[in-house]
Amino acid sequence: MSRACQITGKKSIGGNNVSHSNIKTKRRFNPNLHTKKFYVPELDEWVVLKVSAHAMRNINKNGVWNCIVEASKKGFLK
Repeated sequence: MSRACQITGKKSIGGNNVSHSNIKTKRRFNPNLHTKKFYVPELDEWVVLKVSAHAMRNINKNGVWNCIVEASKKGFLK
């Protein structure tokens, strides 16, 4: 599975480490991902999702089912 959030679509991006002497070397910025189990009352089952910390806040606010539906519409969740 890739390093991408299944709810928000956040994924790794590239950038540079910049030293004191201004030498640049490539690096990656990875999202803060966690594998979590969520209970979905509409389906009456547990679902395992790879989500970012930002997505967990969205799930707490909007509910897991609404977030799953939105992610499916946007194509993040297959």
